Amino acid sequence: MSLPLLSDFQSLLVVKPSSLGDIVHTLPAVHAIKTAHPHLKIRWIAKPEWLPLIENAPCVDEAIAFPQKDFRGLGGLAKAALWAAQWNKMPREEPELVVDFQGLLRSGLLCLTSGSSPVIGLSDAREGAGRFYDHVVPVDAGAHAVDRYLAVPQAFGIPATDAVFTLPAGEAVEVPARFVLVHPFSRGSGKSMGAHELQVLCDCLTVPVIMVGVNSGPVTVTGKHVTNLTNQTSLHQLIWLMRQAAMVISVDSGPMHIAAAVNDATLGLHTWSDPRKVGPYNPKALVWKAGRIASRTDFSPEECVTDARITEGDARRIANFVLQKLG
Repeated sequence: MSLPLLSDFQSLLVVKPSSLGDIVHTLPAVHAIKTAHPHLKIRWIAKPEWLPLIENAPCVDEAIAFPQKDFRGLGGLAKAALWAAQWNKMPREEPELVVDFQGLLRSGLLCLTSGSSPVIGLSDAREGAGRFYDHVVPVDAGAHAVDRYLAVPQAFGIPATDAVFTLPAGEAVEVPARFVLVHPFSRGSGKSMGAHELQVLCDCLTVPVIMVGVNSGPVTVTGKHVTNLTNQTSLHQLIWLMRQAAMVISVDSGPMHIAAAVNDATLGLHTWSDPRKVGPYNPKALVWKAGRIASRTDFSPEECVTDARITEGDARRIANFVLQKLG
């Protein structure tokens, strides 16, 4: 069954609650749709912590908070039911269609309770989310997330080939004129840099270093040239720092994808994850994987399935590479 015509609708609801990297990956698809059909009022539902990424984006008309944390524990189900009833009654431009970019049971239920239809989803949806879809867009499950999401505007006849990331300018922070930004933390198991390797990396970088990110444990990196802003920046400040950095070094994480979207001089550090699927999308960005540095598409399938951690020697080589790039 062919997709409906976007010209027949007044609004479009984007269902993509999380995560940080996934929000960034979805922006180009939404931008392409809005550019081709500026009459559409774009509403986007996301977790409150990610709203700063989308509430001022030119392709988004309304950002809606999905307070998932409020639904935990005793009484969570009742709170969720009450929220769903109120969510269904939210004002919208009719008729409205829905696109589920998340593809999970939670997002499928959001589509169901939104009160709008038809619902469009991707063919790689999981957890039974597909049962809530009226139309399914075929995607390559092995492709990069940005390319999978761009398949949606393409299915509507929009020639979306260039990825445009409509991220905010950010909020300025007082920093040195020229610095390297290091983001060494990730919630993903085995992705964060080890404390010793991080210290070696910073020691070998003979330029001002600013360290950012969120970390639950103590961060004890030393050095007069190191400014530790761990757990001290807002999302807007993080974006600004990434825009201003002479180079960004980041482990595989949501902030790495922000960096690649706003700064060509980004180096993503991948341990067990496959850079071809989840690496920095920017073709000018680089990746460390399996002991070497290259573009994400230059790694062999054999290299991409390795899970080598960053050693002290790797940290030294990464620092030397960055210093050479900076001249």
